[in-house]
Amino acid sequence: MLNKIILMGRLTRDPELRRTESGTAVCSFSIAVDRDFKSQSTGERGADFINIVAWRQTAEFVSRFLTKGRLAIVEGKLQTRDYTDRDGNRRYATEVAADNVYFGDSRR
Repeated sequence: MLNKIILMGRLTRDPELRRTESGTAVCSFSIAVDRDFKSQSTGERGADFINIVAWRQTAEFVSRFLTKGRLAIVEGKLQTRDYTDRDGNRRYATEVAADNVYFGDSRR
């Protein structure tokens, strides 16, 4: 089976670096990816907002060098997980697990 995603977009917020109980670095961020087509009603391009999670050295790299507004190229795989929220409802989350993250623009 094949599960490979390559996305290029701008960070919508600063990355959030955390550590697991065992000390493993994990970083969450999201990117806005422009759509290829314009809306017929408004004439503007829409965007998709993609949640991304990076682990270990990739997480360290993202939290250290990328900030809101920077263009990033993300290579990884799509994953879905489920959890129970505070009200006891079952929720699903779909995100990209980043294997590699690259700069998409030059440094400002």
